[in-house]
Amino acid sequence: MEQTRPQLFEELFRKTYPAVRGYALRRTSPEAAQDAVAETFLVAWRRFDDVPEDALPWLFGVARRVLANQRRASGRGVALQQRLAGAGEGRPASPEESVTESDVVRAALARLSERDREALMLVAWHGLSGKRAARAAGCTRTAFDVRLHRARRRLAAQLEILDPSPVAAEAVEAS
Repeated sequence: MEQTRPQLFEELFRKTYPAVRGYALRRTSPEAAQDAVAETFLVAWRRFDDVPEDALPWLFGVARRVLANQRRASGRGVALQQRLAGAGEGRPASPEESVTESDVVRAALARLSERDREALMLVAWHGLSGKRAARAAGCTRTAFDVRLHRARRRLAAQLEILDPSPVAAEAVEAS
């Protein structure tokens, strides 16, 4: 018996929801992640015929664009609030105050561009192959390989600045 479109979508949702939710949670607050995941699956429902057989990289790409739209909208809202309130922004803690290895890695990642963080996280945290990560990032495999190589180099440089111990450099080589 052939499955209906709602049944196929439900199967897709059940298979990919945890990974898409984790992807969003690593990039934004829980509330914003929930909205992003909902919007990602709304796009998937509306464009269900465009969803490839290997849907996860495609869904990550949709989620990446949804999150970028959220950040832009949030940035506009914050800028408006600051103009209206005339408030000065608080100063975040410096990365040098980090004491544990994971704090150093987080601080180094925070110093990278969104594009570099995306390349590293698709491979290291989400476990995508280079080919699947390239599809999620919306580029060719070759371009993604170059992007990942450069991101690893930049992360290693940031780790060296923040924690010149050999342990920090080993963290990049393991990814």
